[in-house]
Amino acid sequence: MSNILYVTSSPRGDASYSNQTAQRFVDELRRTNPGATVTVRDLAREPLPHIDQDFVEATRAARGPGNERQRAILARSDALVDELLAADIVVIAAAMVNFSVTSTLKSWIDYIARAGRTFRYGKGGPKGLATGKRVFIVAATGGIYSGEMSAFDFQLPWLRAVLGFLGMTDVEVIRVEGTALGPDVAGKALATGKARVTELAGALAAA
Repeated sequence: MSNILYVTSSPRGDASYSNQTAQRFVDELRRTNPGATVTVRDLAREPLPHIDQDFVEATRAARGPGNERQRAILARSDALVDELLAADIVVIAAAMVNFSVTSTLKSWIDYIARAGRTFRYGKGGPKGLATGKRVFIVAATGGIYSGEMSAFDFQLPWLRAVLGFLGMTDVEVIRVEGTALGPDVAGKALATGKARVTELAGALAAA
């Protein structure tokens, strides 16, 4: 049985190309693995507060949280870390906004990047602790960034870097590109993305 964590962050809801494609992937994973458990973390509908001084003190102060708000922040961060660590498969629906990730997805990373829980420093340098997972990023972009515009893509390089820092190095990207280039291009991109995730779900089931 697999534990699947599905993280979505697009402000466009069901109209989002990243959400539509990632949801197809999760549905296919459920179909091919009926015993799988799926945890959905919808960061658009339930956004995490941006980190602040209380967050820093709650998660980094040697004495631990010093007031009720800080204790609540630590509990929320711990719950998100627990969700991640329990997952075998992580599906991230990532819509590009201004060449990078949504602020809601950035906040999720801030809450799960915890020293001593998802990474640690030692004599050999940093070591990721969130290991043993397969991560699938469904990256939807209005333009096409896999070619000449790649220098403007701060979404995928950053996600790969931070996930790798936390120990998640088995990362596959499903691109849904050109969604702002007209309905024909968007429709083809969506169809290609959905076909790819169906293929991936089948490969996972056969493995």
